[in-house]
Amino acid sequence: MHTRRRGSSSSDKPAVDEPPEWSDVDESAIEERVVELAEQGLSSSEIGLKLRDEGVNGTPVPDVSLATGKKITEILEENDAAPDLPEDLRNLLERAVRLHEHMDENPTDHQNKRALQNTEAKIRRLADYYRGDELDEDFTYSADTAAELLE
Repeated sequence: MHTRRRGSSSSDKPAVDEPPEWSDVDESAIEERVVELAEQGLSSSEIGLKLRDEGVNGTPVPDVSLATGKKITEILEENDAAPDLPEDLRNLLERAVRLHEHMDENPTDHQNKRALQNTEAKIRRLADYYRGDELDEDFTYSADTAAELLE
């Protein structure tokens, strides 16, 4: 559960290098919709789900990178709509803040103490990965900095 490997099914997306015939949405329309959804406050994974389910002008977009040749995060960076923190790090920080709040109210909850330790370990590994590129060189994780970053 806490390893960085895939699950037991080892499932992968099928290897496809062109969008399906039935999805013929214009590339610029997709990019406009991605930026519009980002301005509404959606994360890149939520944007992908919206485009898959609702699409652009009623036509679903199964894979943005096949349709445009760029990932959602690349489109957001080009249009200066990229978030200040990577999505995976932000999700872990939110979880850590929730667990800290729970531990303040329930100091004897040992299962959540262990979950907090595992989450903080993941945050430190990701911070090492992103340090210098997406995070400051002097970034160090603490519960206080996590709460400040999420405000």
